[in-house]
Amino acid sequence: MKYDYLIVGSGLYGAIFAYEANKRGKKCLVIDKRPNIGGNIYTEEQNGINVHKYGAHIFHTSNGEVWQYINNFANFNRYTNSPVAIYKNELYNLPFNMNTFNELWGVITPAEAKLKIEEEKKESGIVEPKNLEEQAISLVGKTIYEKLVKGYTEKQWGKRATELPSFIIKRLPVRFVYDNNYFNDIYQGIPIGGYTKIIEKMLKNIEVKLNCNFFKNREMFENIADKIVFTGPIDEYFNFRFGKLEYRSLKFETEVLDEENHQGNAVVNYTEFEIPYTRIIEHKHFEYGKNLGKEMEEQYKNKTIITREYPDKWELGKEPYYPLNNEKNNALYEKYNELAKNSKSIIFGGRLGQYKYYDMDKVIESALQAVNTEFK
Repeated sequence: MKYDYLIVGSGLYGAIFAYEANKRGKKCLVIDKRPNIGGNIYTEEQNGINVHKYGAHIFHTSNGEVWQYINNFANFNRYTNSPVAIYKNELYNLPFNMNTFNELWGVITPAEAKLKIEEEKKESGIVEPKNLEEQAISLVGKTIYEKLVKGYTEKQWGKRATELPSFIIKRLPVRFVYDNNYFNDIYQGIPIGGYTKIIEKMLKNIEVKLNCNFFKNREMFENIADKIVFTGPIDEYFNFRFGKLEYRSLKFETEVLDEENHQGNAVVNYTEFEIPYTRIIEHKHFEYGKNLGKEMEEQYKNKTIITREYPDKWELGKEPYYPLNNEKNNALYEKYNELAKNSKSIIFGGRLGQYKYYDMDKVIESALQAVNTEFK
């Protein structure tokens, strides 16, 4: 065998495993079907702005070890995720908090807000929610549901809320404080210089091949290394033996604008169903206080880059972004996971390899756990 490990996918999971294996003297080859490293956290500099090519990525964690680990590869700014939502030209703070409730009802105190929500829940008369709409109303009342949940959720799933099962929404975070910080985690920020620089540091001195699809030359790749770390779709690896797992996909529409500041915030959600995109990302607001040099500063000041994010129906050939972790798909995944457990020469990891929605900190936890198991 030419390599100790073939790592399929250069996203966070694959890059961490490759870095840790290389550190232990193992010879690794990393391949990726895309023309760039980094998977979905890939950032690309344009006009001095680090563009999140595959959607907004805000790093957050309460795991001190994970925070310390990722800070070995980048310095993070103190960005705090405070998105806003627009519904028919009305603007609301997210997550649902006292600022939101004040805008909705004019209430001032937490007691007033709680009373208003409880009144709406009682008025609904819903005891046993039969679908997502009834479940959401039973949690937060009709006003919040109709303005801030309904349209956004229907766009995300590509179905009306009355057609979606109630278990999709088990809870809706409601905070009775004046705090627009979206995450409750202790640590939060954006890597200065973008996420790609993290992956570049991890993969330094490791052989990487891009535009390289594992499935187009599978026989060769399966015989090139002692072991494979696979971060692609687990069902595809097993030739869809039990059927295809389902996903939701995304489409991105990125535009360079001749203005300094388009929307005043990094993330603005559009919650009415009639607007086809779920949010607009303005990338320059993720980073600030940059020392770019006089010429680049002038360019940076006069340009901004926005991305409209559209939910998309997934089918083979499209990028699978979000696993549909309903009962049917989770049962199907367990069948593939049994095959994976019996495949001693392969490690499945990441969102697609483990068919699980992962935040970045959880990807790091999972990758380091796999490293500890492999090299114990």
